Amino acid sequence: MAHSPTHGIDIFDPTHLDDPNELYRILREHSPVHRVEGTDFFLVSTWDLVTEAANRTDDFSSHLTGVLVQQPSGPPTTFDMDGGGQAIHVLATADDPTHLHHRKLVLPTLGRRIRALTPTVQSLVDTLWDEGLRDGRIDWAAEMADRLPLTMVAHLIGLPEQDVPRLLAWAYDSTEMLGGIVDAGRLGRLVASVAELAAYLRAELVRARSHPSEDLLGVLAHACNDGDLSEDVATLVLLQLVGAGGESTAGLIANAARLLATHPGVQTRLRHEPALVDAFLDEALRLESPFRGHHRHVVADTTLGGVDLPAGSHLLLLWGAANRDPAAFERPDEIVLDRPHIRSHLAFGKGVHFCVGSALARMEALAATTTLLARTDQFSLADDAETRWLPSVLVRRHSALPLRIRSSSSLD
Repeated sequence: MAHSPTHGIDIFDPTHLDDPNELYRILREHSPVHRVEGTDFFLVSTWDLVTEAANRTDDFSSHLTGVLVQQPSGPPTTFDMDGGGQAIHVLATADDPTHLHHRKLVLPTLGRRIRALTPTVQSLVDTLWDEGLRDGRIDWAAEMADRLPLTMVAHLIGLPEQDVPRLLAWAYDSTEMLGGIVDAGRLGRLVASVAELAAYLRAELVRARSHPSEDLLGVLAHACNDGDLSEDVATLVLLQLVGAGGESTAGLIANAARLLATHPGVQTRLRHEPALVDAFLDEALRLESPFRGHHRHVVADTTLGGVDLPAGSHLLLLWGAANRDPAAFERPDEIVLDRPHIRSHLAFGKGVHFCVGSALARMEALAATTTLLARTDQFSLADDAETRWLPSVLVRRHSALPLRIRSSSSLD
């Protein structure tokens, strides 16, 4: 008897981690709600079903109760994140009304601070370029994509800029914990990193409670002083903003550069028509979504796409797969700068949980990409062997992206 094309599929296969798009195609065409063998996790891959699941908030909770992890041997397993129902859920992992309360606290300050920081972003991009470019090469991931977002998150929150290097290490360790691929020897270090980041943020919050300022730390400090938030919840809000805020924008900035480095014709067009950079970034978000997916918790026995989902099971909504669904996007694997409804992709999520930091991510990516184009005549991947994707089922980000730069100044 012939096996189904999805039989034995391994989401942790290094080939799929480096390029998940063939896996996404197989899932969309043959098993759009696919149970990961031996687990209570279901992968949702088509545009219609991902959108439906994101909108069915009563059936599918945003509470992060489990993550899919690779075992050293044997099938994947579910790592419990709920602590027997004791976990505290905030912002992206909270449900309404808690989620709405947190969002209303942070969103006005985010909007105001983002507008005020616009000149700072460009100044920082210029500084990072000058520091990172050496002998016609720059590791765009390490020197720009990693450093810019966390520095801006620190400015937004009100954290000292000199703390950015350790914030970056802590933040990436926290998302590595959720990416499902953790070497046994690193697990202790990652757990310690999350604890250190939480302790650091709590100490900053306690300090801010004495003299609240106008930044996000001050808003949360006021909320604690007024009894609207506990220090535990406020610390977790900060933890999530640091972890997700840097991660998603770093992915976008590097992924956009990778696409341009491998599509010289698009580079040329954007240099002649810089107004199209914004549209290009939406295509970069669609084609290489910085978060491959997000988790949902199944509240009660239900179905999705004709598949039975038992209470307590988990969904991984694959934004990256839905964003290349030919049922939703014509020529889904191509960069189409005049695509109708170009912002209809799911890279920033969908519905009530649409990313609170999307405006900041766009602003940073626009400044970085525009500068990369303006300061070069042409750029390409410096060395394919050195270009590396982070192994993760959660995020789509480069751990290294060396670019070879050619500019008129370098030809003098």
